[in-house]
Amino acid sequence: MKNIASGIKNVIYGKNVCVITPTNLYGCILEDNVFIGPFTEIQKDVKIGANTRIQSHSFICSLVNIGQNCFIAHGVMFINDLFENGYPSNDDKGWKTTTIGNNVSIGSNATILPVRICDDVVIGAGSVVTKDITQSGIYAGNPAKKIRSLQDKNQCK
Repeated sequence: MKNIASGIKNVIYGKNVCVITPTNLYGCILEDNVFIGPFTEIQKDVKIGANTRIQSHSFICSLVNIGQNCFIAHGVMFINDLFENGYPSNDDKGWKTTTIGNNVSIGSNATILPVRICDDVVIGAGSVVTKDITQSGIYAGNPAKKIRSLQDKNQCK
């Protein structure tokens, strides 16, 4: 049995990045002012945009790109292999990409399959995102569906 130590390897950092250990980070890019909570794994070929927070116990697999000013809550899981042949892909050629826009918040324990999510979206806790999200708004459920629009930020009540 081979023992592989956890840690931080081959990470490109912007300014003012905060990483709380223990974590597994390797081959990823963390832009300016990114926060990474403990017990988080971020794999190779992942880019985390400026001013984004990743809370504890989240898993961000290869081929995920998260935009700027995002919030990824505790225990969020990203998936890149859909087991399309009935079993895990034999290599990374079978993996798919995920793109998260800017100003996206994803609630605790959500699961994000290989999709594109546009800017200004909120994903409710425990939701499963199975299809692209092309309109801003609040989405929840399994599978996640739009439940309402976001309020205009300039509107006062």
